Amino acid sequence: MISNQILQSTIDGLKGIARVEFCVMDTEGKEVASTAGSMGTTASSVTEFAKSPADSQEIQGCQYFKIFDEQQLEYVLIAAGTGEDVYMVGKMAAFQIQNLLVAYKERFDKDNFIKNLLLDNLLLIDIYSRAKKLHIQTDVNRVVMIVETDNGKDSNALEAMRTYAGNNSKDFITAVDENSVIVVKELGDGDSNKEIEKAAGSIETFLRKEGMKGIHVAYGTVVKEIKEVSRSYKEAKMALDVGKIFFDDRNIIAYSELGIGRLIYQLPIPLCKMFIREIFGGKSPDDFDEETLTTIYKFFENSLNVSETSRQLFIHRNTLVYRLDKLQKSTGLDLRVFEDAITFRIALMVVKYMNYMESFEY
Repeated sequence: MISNQILQSTIDGLKGIARVEFCVMDTEGKEVASTAGSMGTTASSVTEFAKSPADSQEIQGCQYFKIFDEQQLEYVLIAAGTGEDVYMVGKMAAFQIQNLLVAYKERFDKDNFIKNLLLDNLLLIDIYSRAKKLHIQTDVNRVVMIVETDNGKDSNALEAMRTYAGNNSKDFITAVDENSVIVVKELGDGDSNKEIEKAAGSIETFLRKEGMKGIHVAYGTVVKEIKEVSRSYKEAKMALDVGKIFFDDRNIIAYSELGIGRLIYQLPIPLCKMFIREIFGGKSPDDFDEETLTTIYKFFENSLNVSETSRQLFIHRNTLVYRLDKLQKSTGLDLRVFEDAITFRIALMVVKYMNYMESFEY
């Protein structure tokens, strides 16, 4: 169904060209859109015309036209003017609105198909038969991107993304919930992750210029068959969630960049708690003071290099060694030993994941 805003914009444009007043009414005689304050029409005249067998008719000096959607009467268009060409202009306007109905219905059908495809709601045979009917290529490279903004709970982000893509784009822009926008992007044969990253950056830049904040773009891996689009969507969804936990300083994240965070994200919480108890006993990394945590993260950042870490922290090398010895006594892990450092690093990530999941639940 076309929105009233689209209908209003259409007849305003037609009036500007033909200098004819238009009014679109529904089949019950209620005004949907109009270019004039009052055209002297009544609900009864519209309903009587709707019931008549005529497709067009002159009533009280105005031209009435029926607009159908697959044999079903959808609107009545009324054209009023002083020129002799009012009938012809009205006929053209009715034709234009009827074509809009067809175009928007096709877009809705495609949108509905893409949503069901993403959510795995279609049988394999239905995917290919419906894709053929909707003239959607089935064997081109595609990648799914999920775009989330602070504006995601209204239609602004979705409409902005559709404006960004344009009417002639081969990409599909849709949403399956109120929090994010999904882009099923078609790729060229030579497009690599670099081009995908660039496209994601362009989306972020565009939305930022539109005044949106809190922008995150996540994408899955490239798929070559339309039946695999749902897999790329699931990957993008995981990338968005994992990115918020372990890469909160990045606005763009790819599924292929998640590393060990992807594995931790799939661990059950009880198993995570058991692991933390085994490593730290009754303690948790959350109990460490700010100075200790800063030292730990900076030590990892510098690949366990004592000299470089002490230099960046502006402390003496012996002070850093003292802190590491103190940490070893309290945890039993010596961060200067590679195996202990790995264990500690994973434990920190597990705790971060647990905290995120607990905050998400509440």
